[in-house]
Amino acid sequence: MAEKVNNFPPLPKFIPLKPCFYQNFTDEIPIDYQTLVRRIYRLWIFYCITLCVNLIACLAWWIGSGEGVNFGLAILWLVLFSPCSYVCWFRPVYKAFRSDSSFNFMAFFFLFGGQFILTVFQAIGFSGWGACGWIATVRLIGTNVGAGVVMLFPTVMFTLCAIGMLICLIRVHRIYRGGGGSFQKAQNEWQSGSWKDPPSREAQHSNFSGNSLPEYPTVPNYGNPWS
Repeated sequence: MAEKVNNFPPLPKFIPLKPCFYQNFTDEIPIDYQTLVRRIYRLWIFYCITLCVNLIACLAWWIGSGEGVNFGLAILWLVLFSPCSYVCWFRPVYKAFRSDSSFNFMAFFFLFGGQFILTVFQAIGFSGWGACGWIATVRLIGTNVGAGVVMLFPTVMFTLCAIGMLICLIRVHRIYRGGGGSFQKAQNEWQSGSWKDPPSREAQHSNFSGNSLPEYPTVPNYGNPWS
């Protein structure tokens, strides 16, 4: 098998940095779950775009109301949450479906659940949080319509992110529980240390010699995730 070279994030050649992760949905994710994992990946991209739009809207918020703290926090959220959300909850769910890792499923539920709660707060829009939500937008529209309209864009986008996260969380949990996953399996992986670098489907199949495949599939069939 050819050596896998890290390909994400896809950085331009003139940047003296190399990609940190290998990501290939077709080769590493079971075909039944590729659509779901791709949608979670697109949800991460949409959340990053939302943070960018929120930064612009917080600048309009600052101009319209004189509250600069929200603009500063918006910069922090963009710089912090864009990479951290990929590492903390997308990579765990990617590795979970890649190798049927209960530990990574549990990590995804815990961290993605926290991200969902935070996104709900961002959609609500408390003042001083650095996020343009419904409360802040409605208040500013009464005094500055132009800035309020700009703030409405990330408000709607944060709301859509929260709805999408809730749907993905429910579907992944349904798939995991339907396949017999449990907290005990996650504990066993933690104790054995197999959670650190769980083998992919290709690596597991390569451990078998001869012309026959193993009696059971490497990754169990959880059923149709969209049913």
